[in-house]
Amino acid sequence: MAKNLVIVESPAKAKTINKYLGSDYRVMASIGHIKDLPSKGLGVDVEHDFEPTYEVIPDTKKRNNRKIVSDLKKAAKEAESIFLAADPDREGEAICQHLAEEIVPKRPKKPVFRVMFNEITKRAVQDAFKEPKQVDANLVDAQQARRVLDRLVGYKVSPLLCRTVGGRLSAGRVQSVALRMVVEREREIENFLKTEYWTVTANLAAKLPPAFDARLWKIGEQTVKTSGFDQDIKKNEILIANEAQATEIVSEAREQAYVVSEVTTKERKRNPVPPFITSKLQQEASRKLGFAVKKTMMLAQKLYEGVELGAEGAVGLITYMRTDSTRTSDTALNEVRDFINGQYGENYLPEKAVQYRSKKGAQDAHEAIRPTDVARTPDAVARFLNKEELKLYRLIWQRFVASQMMPAIFDQTTIDITAGRYTFRATGSVQKFDGFLKVYQEGRDEKTEEDEEAERKLPLVSKGEQLDLKTITPEQHFTEPPPRYTEATLVKALEEKGIGRPSTYAAIMTTILDREYVEKHEARFHPTALGTTVNDLLVASFDDLFNETYTARMEEALDEIEEGKLKWTTALHEFYGKFAKDLKNAETQMRAAKQQAIPTDEICENCGAPMVIKFGRFGQFLACSNYPDCRTTREVAKPASASAEGVEAGTASASSTNEAGVAAGASDAEEAEECELCGKPMALKRGRFGQFLGCTGYPECRNIRKIARSGAVAPAPVPLDEKCPVDGAQLVLRHGRFGEFVSCSNYPKCSYIKRETTGVACSRAGCKGEIVVKKSKRGKAFYGCSEYPKCDVVFWDKPVIEPCPQCAAPFLLEKTTKKDGTFRYCAKEGCGYRSNQESTTPVVKPAAPRDQRSAIS
Repeated sequence: MAKNLVIVESPAKAKTINKYLGSDYRVMASIGHIKDLPSKGLGVDVEHDFEPTYEVIPDTKKRNNRKIVSDLKKAAKEAESIFLAADPDREGEAICQHLAEEIVPKRPKKPVFRVMFNEITKRAVQDAFKEPKQVDANLVDAQQARRVLDRLVGYKVSPLLCRTVGGRLSAGRVQSVALRMVVEREREIENFLKTEYWTVTANLAAKLPPAFDARLWKIGEQTVKTSGFDQDIKKNEILIANEAQATEIVSEAREQAYVVSEVTTKERKRNPVPPFITSKLQQEASRKLGFAVKKTMMLAQKLYEGVELGAEGAVGLITYMRTDSTRTSDTALNEVRDFINGQYGENYLPEKAVQYRSKKGAQDAHEAIRPTDVARTPDAVARFLNKEELKLYRLIWQRFVASQMMPAIFDQTTIDITAGRYTFRATGSVQKFDGFLKVYQEGRDEKTEEDEEAERKLPLVSKGEQLDLKTITPEQHFTEPPPRYTEATLVKALEEKGIGRPSTYAAIMTTILDREYVEKHEARFHPTALGTTVNDLLVASFDDLFNETYTARMEEALDEIEEGKLKWTTALHEFYGKFAKDLKNAETQMRAAKQQAIPTDEICENCGAPMVIKFGRFGQFLACSNYPDCRTTREVAKPASASAEGVEAGTASASSTNEAGVAAGASDAEEAEECELCGKPMALKRGRFGQFLGCTGYPECRNIRKIARSGAVAPAPVPLDEKCPVDGAQLVLRHGRFGEFVSCSNYPKCSYIKRETTGVACSRAGCKGEIVVKKSKRGKAFYGCSEYPKCDVVFWDKPVIEPCPQCAAPFLLEKTTKKDGTFRYCAKEGCGYRSNQESTTPVVKPAAPRDQRSAIS
């Protein structure tokens, strides 16, 4: 029997560590936290120094927590010593503290140790066990302060939102600030005033090729302004503001002689970037690989905890992935320098190791994210990783190796050309030595001047050389509003402002998306009407709580608690004094906001009473003042924005024009469209999925028509030559949130919807249903039994009528992937039959996919 018990968070980590410790150690997993604040109730005694009440996390369908705790208690009772080896951060320290409280027997008293390692390798694990420590009370206090803070905000503010707006809503200390940033960026875009400006470009030929472009840089002694439009024009600047000015310049410049007045060439170095910290990894994986923050962290966790490498067994491939330090151990630096020297040569190796300075407040106890062994190249481990794991590992490996290589060297050339009173300038750069760029180049959110320079090829010219003018072209430009956030740029902004921690960014993104406060279009965050409503309510009542400065200050306070400089209860008292006052005011303000009715000149089309503006779940809306006798509602017409006004003047962007068209189209529809079911007018309304046309005869008539983001209104239902099997009425083709579907024309009296069937009978014994096509909440097609919820048989891949040649199951599942093309396989557990659609040659796999519930047995 093993003398020592080691407890980690995950089974994968346990498996990797177990092989390094020998038979005297038994390694078990707690599967994350075993204790937390209660799921019901506040769980914090505010009157008694914020004393928290923890309980063992209740069992769920996916996790039998009480059995986990029971097994750990039994193992602890049998062991001579207990080693707590959760991750080396605040959460890990709290897990260790809770394990010590819950599973370690009181009598006889046993030694309990805390062991930490930055990487899961034989050397790191064995070194950690040579010098075990005790649980760090300051780290535990910092985690507890953060948990109590989040509980107070969530449990006190969220119910206010629910009562005011309706539905299941939530507020969070950090998530609400992230939402505020997205909403405020959207308003910046809506209120942005475009500035027109022009540039003039001359295409010139020298004695030697190639021809090149030079942009007008100066008129006399005044520099042509092409950036910084948020600032006033200085005395030494000139703006080409319209086409007339640009045309006049072109006419004059066309007649001039073009002579090289200055040629400057200087060497420019581009230094490598530091190895990854958590936030930088999240940003780069988003830019280069298109990974969501959550996905990046899940993949990194797996690479850290261990991957099976054939005969080597489970090996941790990267160091701990939650870190804000760029520090690298001396051992790792020596290894990577030897690798660079051997693989790329002395020219690529700096004289001494490159040292990077971590940002202020970074926890230098951790290292940067790097491969645990640089000799394990991405190509060497490729056969053991799936595609996504390999992409992330390659990114981490390349960044680390490049961080210890020589700078890249460029020759940057600037050519100034005089043409009368005009000076044109061309810049370009040529790479002399690739240096670290041989291995890795950092991604960018937006194209830079440096990138444009690298693309320009300039000829060899000399001062005084006369150039031939081939063409001269004026070009109109408009200043652009700030771009909407992507996951990468939102993470970057949160990090720069000191909001939250990189380890929490994945949860923040997931929460604001799942709550439908924001939505993603073309990888950029757009606030929903619900998100805007929630944000405005929170800002109105808690402006000093849900703002960047205060949230960053709270993160600093948590750091001070961790360092032992601040007592955790002191920080909470400081927070709660102001919070309690805000909370009391918010109850009054939110109640008033809900009851407020602003008079308008609009008249209700159903009863003739005045319409008033009210506040609801999806923002402001027009409602009949005769409510509840009349329940007519409409969307509030938006005033023309600054950018929309500019459409007529020709200064608005295409997107502004499109938005204006949406509003106009909806407005026209409101006046012209008639309900095809009852003949009453259709009105523009807003719901959880955006704008739509709804019948003014609601609730007697519930007909609606979807409006796409482009402004296109869904066509009216099309009658079909089929009868409803429920009431005999005609079936119609409709357009819904997820596309076309067929339903009864008597909706809502009859709710029949015709399901697209696969023709495959449900395989569950006693079930008379068939497998039909369904849609998930996010619009993804799947296949389930028509007898749901009585029968929950479901498949993500399409069932086809073809018996399995291996086990005679009545149907196969068909799947298409980029790697394997289209193939069919058996859903029966343990069968493993698979064959290509084009071939009848079977390929036996060990088991069917785990995420499909089948009744085949």
